[in-house]
Amino acid sequence: MSSVESTEIEQQLSAEVIAPVPRVSIHAFCDSQSLSALIQSAAQDRRMDKAAVKTNMGGLAVALTSYRDEQTPNVIVLEVAADRDSFLSNLDALAQYCDDGTRVVVVGRANDIAFYRLLMARGVSEYLVEPFTVVDFIRVISELYNKPGKGVLGRIVAIYGARGGVGASTVAHHTAWSIATKAEISTVLADCDLPFGTAGLDFNQDPPQGIADAVFAPERLDINMLDRLMTKCNDRLSLLAAPATLERNYDFETNAFDGILDLLRMSAPMIVLDVPHVWTAWSRRLLVGADEVVVVAAPDLANLRNLKNIQDMIGPARSNDGKIKLVMNMVGVPKRPEIAVKEFAASISLEPSAVLPFDAKLFGTAANNGQMVAEISGGAKIGQLFENFGRLVCGKPELKKSKPGLLGSLKSSKLSLSFGKTS
Repeated sequence: MSSVESTEIEQQLSAEVIAPVPRVSIHAFCDSQSLSALIQSAAQDRRMDKAAVKTNMGGLAVALTSYRDEQTPNVIVLEVAADRDSFLSNLDALAQYCDDGTRVVVVGRANDIAFYRLLMARGVSEYLVEPFTVVDFIRVISELYNKPGKGVLGRIVAIYGARGGVGASTVAHHTAWSIATKAEISTVLADCDLPFGTAGLDFNQDPPQGIADAVFAPERLDINMLDRLMTKCNDRLSLLAAPATLERNYDFETNAFDGILDLLRMSAPMIVLDVPHVWTAWSRRLLVGADEVVVVAAPDLANLRNLKNIQDMIGPARSNDGKIKLVMNMVGVPKRPEIAVKEFAASISLEPSAVLPFDAKLFGTAANNGQMVAEISGGAKIGQLFENFGRLVCGKPELKKSKPGLLGSLKSSKLSLSFGKTS
């Protein structure tokens, strides 16, 4: 793959990701219950976590009354009533009360370019034509503060084990390596298991600094510091390694990793998080906030129970995202009673995206050598499975077929609005 093709793929990946909305206030003035309900639903989305959203019925007339004596928020959303001339007149009156920096988004039902131009001439930031989805609305609000096409906007994939010891870290490391090496997309692997992380061992690296330096010094964290903390594993793969020491306690606040993730999104088109098997406020936040969640499970009853609990806990917070991606690992351990993969999947209504057979010799040799399985056995089926899975999670369409293999595909969806860009 040429560098030009690789750059185009990275730009496409960035375009598919909606950046989190920053800490802003959003007031919506609706004439219809349907728009009010849609905005309230959007307020519950993970990407709107930092925003303070308030909905009001009554449209622009209520907004005028409200802001005669109140400070305006960062964003005002207004629904157009039937009389457009009256709406434009009231919009001109509202402009007298708007503070500098207030953005206005207008929602209407008519795809009318003349009306759109009148709105833009008055400084309206965006005109949304109904019908549209919750995700469409979130994208528009996001792009008010995160201009599309300006720099990298990385896609975050969080990989988590349904149970300790199921090989989630191994899957995370091989997936990141495959995305970087086979799909040729610049990737950062962040080892979030600070006391016991194995990414350094698996890539034969022993960096003096890593993710702990960023977590424990958020006031000093910037893109230059983050770049110094990362270790280059190859031309396209960088590692943010865990210290893997027990010299300090690793009790984190809920948002301890927020600053790191914001910077990582600006540094690479793909970020793979190796999330340890703990259930804390910060680990849950990593899972809920990721663009893709991958859960690795072995075919037994404890994994099945835990996976169901994980679905129940993070599913409602990710209602506007795709389903969890399931990787069945260590399938076919000799003499071990197992739940058949088909029965396991049927119990949770979740088809596995990859099924990885048990191969203690191959994985053990790779781990002891600080290599990936594809490096020591290039033609192995497991190496092909990881390549295909890496392509799947980053949304590349040209998936290769192999068995036992992929049972699903990832389709990207792009927002299509009647009027193109945020002003």
